[in-house]
Order: sequence, then C-alpha cells, then structure tokens
Amino acid sequence: MALSFESARSMILGNMTTLPYESASLLDIVGRVLAEDIRAPWDLPRWSNSAMDGFAVRSEDCFSGQALTIDGYLPAGSSSSGISVEPGSAVKIMTGAPSPAGCNAIVPIEETEEKDGKVIITGQVKRGDHLRLQGEDVAQGELVIAAGTILRPAEINMLASFGYQSVTVIRRPKVAIVSTGDELVEPGEDVGPGQIINSNDYSIAAAVSEVGGEPILLGIARDDRESLIEKLTAGLQADALITTAGVSMGDRDLVCEVLQELGVERQFWKVDIKPGRPTAFGLKESTPVFSLPGNPVSSMVTFEEFVRPALLKMMGHQHVIKPFIKAVMKEATKKKPGRVQFLRVRIAKNGDHLLATSSGDQNTGILSTLLRSNGIAVLPAEREQIQAGEEVNIHLIAAPDDL
Repeated sequence: MALSFESARSMILGNMTTLPYESASLLDIVGRVLAEDIRAPWDLPRWSNSAMDGFAVRSEDCFSGQALTIDGYLPAGSSSSGISVEPGSAVKIMTGAPSPAGCNAIVPIEETEEKDGKVIITGQVKRGDHLRLQGEDVAQGELVIAAGTILRPAEINMLASFGYQSVTVIRRPKVAIVSTGDELVEPGEDVGPGQIINSNDYSIAAAVSEVGGEPILLGIARDDRESLIEKLTAGLQADALITTAGVSMGDRDLVCEVLQELGVERQFWKVDIKPGRPTAFGLKESTPVFSLPGNPVSSMVTFEEFVRPALLKMMGHQHVIKPFIKAVMKEATKKKPGRVQFLRVRIAKNGDHLLATSSGDQNTGILSTLLRSNGIAVLPAEREQIQAGEEVNIHLIAAPDDL
C-alpha cells in the first residue's frame, strides 16, 4: 500500500540523524551549521576610531567659520599614543585611525576648508559625529553567533574580525549516487539504438552540491545482481545513498530486492504522489537509502520534496522544508484524486498577487518543463480539479525574476 506524501516525508525526516562535527576553515563553511557558540574575545571596534577622513575635534570648539590649528596627523594603522586634541586645535585623521585623547567628534573633510596650517569649519558639528566608539558593535564576552546558526558571509566576516581561521561545524554528508539500467551510456559515449544518456547522475549530483552535500558518482549499475551488488555495496559506505530507476514493477527492476539482500531495511515503497509514485526509502543502520524513479522529471521532483529536506536535517538545519508561498492559478487543472500532484509552474508577479502558469506538458517525459519552471504547485490529494483563479501552495525552486 502506498503511503501519503506527508507520511512518507515524516517517516524520512524522523529517521535522519545529525552528522558529526568537524573543524573547517572560513573558506569552507558558508551555508554550513555552526556547532559551537562564538563569544567575542574583545570589543568591536577594539578602539574608538574615525568613520570618515577628516579632522578630530572637540565639538564645543566648533561653529561655522571657526578656524582651528591643525596639530597632528593620524593615518589609518597608526597609534594615537601621545596625540591629543587641545582646546582650539584639530588633528587631521583618516578613516579607521584611532581617535586621539580629547576628541569627541570628527568633521569630514568636505565640511571644512584647509588653509595655512588651519582648518576652517564650514558646517555644524555635534558631539559624537562620525566617531565609532570602542565596543559599540560587540562587547567583549558577548555571544555573537550561537551554535545552530547557518553561516552566511556576514557571520564569516564577524569570525574573521575576531581572528578565527576555522570553527567547528556539522560535517557535509557524502552522498553516493548510482543510476541503474542496461540502456544507459555516459555523456560523451556513442549512443546506440535504444540507449539513453545517463543524465540523472549529473542532475542529482548538482542538487546534492546545491544543498551543501558532497556527491560521489559511482557510475552505472547494470540490470543484473552482480553489477548492482558491486555498486550498491560501495554506495552504502557513504553517509547516504541515492539510486535512480529499477524500483518499479518490471522483471529487471531489482534495486529494492538487492538492497534488502545487502541489509537495507525497507521503510516504504510507493507514495501517493504524481510524479514519483515508485519512490522507496530504506535504512541500513543509520544510513538512509533513497531509491528514486528513473524518469529525470520524477527523480528531480522527488529529490526536491524528499531528499533535499533529509540532507538538510543531516547537516543540522532546523528548518528543512521550504515554506509555501501562495499563488493564483492562471488556468484550471484536472488531477486524479487520492494523490498529491506536483505541477511544474512558472511564477510571476501580477498586480498585488503572484500568478502561477503551467510550464507546459506535465508528462513526466517532458524535461523541458522543468527548465521553464521556477515553482512546484503542490495540489492536495483529495482534490480532483483546481479552478482558474484559485489560490494554491507553491514550493519555489528558483527565485522569480520580478520579485
């Protein structure tokens, strides 16, 4: 009996465990999940400094037309030790240079005139103008990045600002990929009668890389036990295994059978979805095995809806299922009741709402519809028809150009 879409995904996610930690360099952590709390080892900024090229002054000395004696120069990277702003004087200062004693404001160069060793103030000056104060961004000891944070360029900037060269993050999953079928040939090989180029390996590998995993392409497994045992045994050494094709009802669809012989406990086979009904999921101890249909559209859609959230959970993400957005269907759509249908659509802004248009023929053999799609409309199992103008739930697979 086939599982519902929601039950199948819940079963998968309920069996995912977070991978171990590892130390990784700053250049290898973007998009990964931090596994330790980061506290500020010092104040940021470490000292009060100028936010502008200009003059360090005492604000009480400054009014429009006032001339102050220039008494010193502080370029970026210099020390302000021994330099101070005295009454009636100013110190020329560059952006980032430490502010000297006595300074309580910076006057930008463009608000001054410099002449004969003096600077003439041409604008208003307030206490604190263009000064970055020690610790105003982050105080020493403050928690700046919590464990569990997904690391973006902003977090990496902060880590580098505190001198980190590496941090502890959750390891990337190594994901083995095996396509099956006697009809398959690799890209670049001659294609004979009845043969098909193995495109699934490359689309699935790209999807694994996009989500943050490390794909391992093991090549084509032929439709015989010896070849399948060799490839699948190797694949089970990885953190996760993805197979495509060989999970339907044909005489030569042997993948699920061989996986069971290799100790993989099947959790389910068949899901009430379209496309992708002959999807299977199993476990060998804690290693997940995803057996996806061989049709390229079906394999990519089932990866998006089942495998992508599973890999994210393995990498420590807390929110692994893409949130729905709402869009209005441009045209009516009929479907078979009892199955969730994934409709490939193009999303565009239309006034104050989003409009979803079918990207073309929804036959699972029509790969070009995925090229034209930026969303998947998830149509409920119980519905038989979606009316034109009706709002539907959408999972975005690419950012719409006009949003």
